[in-house]
Order: sequence, then structure tokens, then C-alpha cells
Amino acid sequence: MAVPKKRTSKAKTRSRHAQWKKKMSSPPTGECSNCGNQKLPHRVCMNCGHYRGRQVLDVSEGSNQG
Repeated sequence: MAVPKKRTSKAKTRSRHAQWKKKMSSPPTGECSNCGNQKLPHRVCMNCGHYRGRQVLDVSEGSNQG
């Protein structure tokens, strides 16, 4: 079984543990070019259904699935 040759310092351990909080923060969001609503990058806007200037989803009031 692999065993570390030297003990990991407190600074190294703590800096590694500090990265966890950064990963758990909210994802970056951008503004939809069509409606201006907040959306995730590289995703279809769930408010208007546009992606990269094209209508790709039909998001009408009566088309709720579920």
C-alpha cells in the first residue's frame, strides 16, 4: 500500500480544504441576449427559449409538462 514519504504540512492541508467552499458557491450566470433574464452559460434560456440568437424551445404559457 502506498504511504506518503513525508507528513503533509498544516498549510498544505488547510489550503486544500479551503478550496471546497469555492466549489460550493453558486455557478456563474449570464444575461440572456433576447430577454435579459439570468441564465447559466451555454444553456437555453428557460424564460424565452432562445440560445445563441435562435428560438430552440417553445416556451408558451400553456405548454407546462408535469
